Amino acid sequence: MEIKIGSSTIGDQHPTYFIADIAANHDGDLNRAKLLIRLAKEAGADAAKFQNFKAAKIVSDYGFRNMDGRMSHQESWEKSVFEVYQDASVPTDWTPILKDYCEKMGIAYFSSPYDFESIDDLDMYVPAYKVGSGDINWLESLERMASKGKPVLLATGASTIGEVQNAVQFIQKINKQLVLMQCNTNYTASLENFKHIHLNVLKTYALMFPDVILGLSDHTPGHATVLGAVTLGARVIEKHFTDDNNRVGPDHKFAMNPQSWEDMVQNTRQLERALGSSQKFVAGNEQDTVIVQRRCVRAHVALKAGDLLTRDKLEVLRPATLGAIRPDELETVIGTKAIHDIPAGKEIRWTDLGA
Repeated sequence: MEIKIGSSTIGDQHPTYFIADIAANHDGDLNRAKLLIRLAKEAGADAAKFQNFKAAKIVSDYGFRNMDGRMSHQESWEKSVFEVYQDASVPTDWTPILKDYCEKMGIAYFSSPYDFESIDDLDMYVPAYKVGSGDINWLESLERMASKGKPVLLATGASTIGEVQNAVQFIQKINKQLVLMQCNTNYTASLENFKHIHLNVLKTYALMFPDVILGLSDHTPGHATVLGAVTLGARVIEKHFTDDNNRVGPDHKFAMNPQSWEDMVQNTRQLERALGSSQKFVAGNEQDTVIVQRRCVRAHVALKAGDLLTRDKLEVLRPATLGAIRPDELETVIGTKAIHDIPAGKEIRWTDLGA
């Protein structure tokens, strides 16, 4: 399975695709958004992703003001949920500007839209759509995005396998270009979150949905989760991106910064090289060590022509000189005769022996 996002091909035989989710970290400033695009590109990101929504079309102000607990990470916000979403929204007129700037920087631009109008408005600007975890069971939205004929990236945080299966099947009836992303939607940056990531779900996805590309949308610090996901087959990685984790805002605290992002990409590229082939063979850089670390059959004492070879006249020592008899052939050597003199310590070849 392969898909194209912009000029990049994504699939098992291609490098991991990194998406820098700038999200709300532009802090309402277009120039900051541009800065983060540039920094993401310099740090090794393949795409800069935004989130397009209007507060009134994604959250109910009444609903959040009248919630009875269970506010998760929003409890720490100084403003109301509705106000935070208002501040974090990307103005519609930014879209062509951000698209053009991404092209100038040589990085793909796309977004997670959270209402029908945003889905339609983005169509002429994006090479792919990202579905946030919270919309996994909003089939109207899935249908609208999938119907655009572009790759769909589906995050699966806070969902059951039944909900994932329903969403995958629903999207694939319309559009086969699907990236299925394991995700945990706790945004507190707590180290306790590692025990809730459940990367092994990627194994389940690979078995249940062999015709999708696997991915990870992650909010944990460091690189362990990403490296584990890539090892398990993920080929798309999405992480939040900022230039300063100390800035005030809903996404800065748990985002990657330029240095940690660059480290993540470099570590992943090393991992990709290390994963290599599933076939077991003597690697190119092991050709010499096959000789110097392995053993061969050698004469323990000086042998004369006609001597009968017994175990006490043989030894098994390094190096394994090319053409010498291997240790696993030792039993077939015993009982043969030397056909010419063999000095002590010399390797023994089949051409040295006779019946």
